[in-house]
Amino acid sequence: MEESSYSNLSTSHLLGSVPAVTNEEKKASYEVPEANMQIFPPNNASGGGRGRGYQTLEAPTEEFEQQPPNNWSGVFRISSYTQYFNVDTDVVIYRLISSFYPVTGDFFSKIDANPDLYGLIWITTTLVFMLASFGNWATYLMQKHSDGTTSWSFDVGYINAAAVGIYGYAVVVPMAFNFLLQYLGSNASLVRFWCMWGYSFSIFIPTALLLLIPVEILRWIIILLAGSASSCFVALNLKSYIEGANDLKMMVVAAFLLQMALAIFIKVWFFP
Repeated sequence: MEESSYSNLSTSHLLGSVPAVTNEEKKASYEVPEANMQIFPPNNASGGGRGRGYQTLEAPTEEFEQQPPNNWSGVFRISSYTQYFNVDTDVVIYRLISSFYPVTGDFFSKIDANPDLYGLIWITTTLVFMLASFGNWATYLMQKHSDGTTSWSFDVGYINAAAVGIYGYAVVVPMAFNFLLQYLGSNASLVRFWCMWGYSFSIFIPTALLLLIPVEILRWIIILLAGSASSCFVALNLKSYIEGANDLKMMVVAAFLLQMALAIFIKVWFFP
C-alpha cells in the first residue's frame, strides 16, 4: 500500500531533478557571453585580419591625434621648429658660400629639401655683436685719427640698435613678403623666406671688419658693394621663386631696395 502510494507521487520537485535544471541554466548562462564575444572580430578574416579588425575601431582617434597643427597654432610652438635646426656643419657652410654668389638665383632649389633656421639665428646674432663691437672700434679709430687728445667711451647704444635693427629686419621683412605673396595668390613659404633672408646677411659679417678702415670714401665703396651683392642675392632668388607671375615683379624691386636700405643703415649708424 505504502509503496504504491509513494510511486504515485510527483517527482518533478525532488532533488534528483534539480541538477538537470541547474546544468541547463548554467549552460545557457555561459552561452550568452560566447555569442557576444564573437561579434567583435570579423569571422571571415585571417589571423592578421583580426588584428586589423580590432585596430579599425581606434584608427580614427590615432589619425586625429597625429594630424599636424594648423598654420597659426604651429607658429607659436617651439616643437614645430626643431626640424629646421637638424642640419650639419657642411650644409651650413655650403649655403654660406652660395650666398656669396648672388647671380645664380638657385638658392631655393638648394634648400627645398631641408630649409633651416640655424643660419638665420647664427648669422644675425654674429652680425649684431660684430656691428656693436666694430662700430665702437671704428669710432675710436676715427676719433684718434682726427684728434688724439679727446677721450673715448664705449657706446652701449650700439648693441640695442644692432639687435633691434638686424633681428627686426630678419623677422618682419620675410613675414611681410610672405603675407603679401599669399594675399596676392602666390604660393609662399615663411620658413624658406626666413632661411634665404638669414643667409643674405652673411656678406655683412666680413664687411663689418673691412669698415674699420678709417677712410670714408673707401667705406662707402665697401658697403655699397656688399649691399648690392646682398640685394641681388635676395632679388634674384625671390624672382626665381615667383617666376611666371608678372604682376609680382614689384615685389622683387621692393626686396632689392629694402636690402640696400639695410646696408646704408649699417654704414650710417655704426660706421659714421
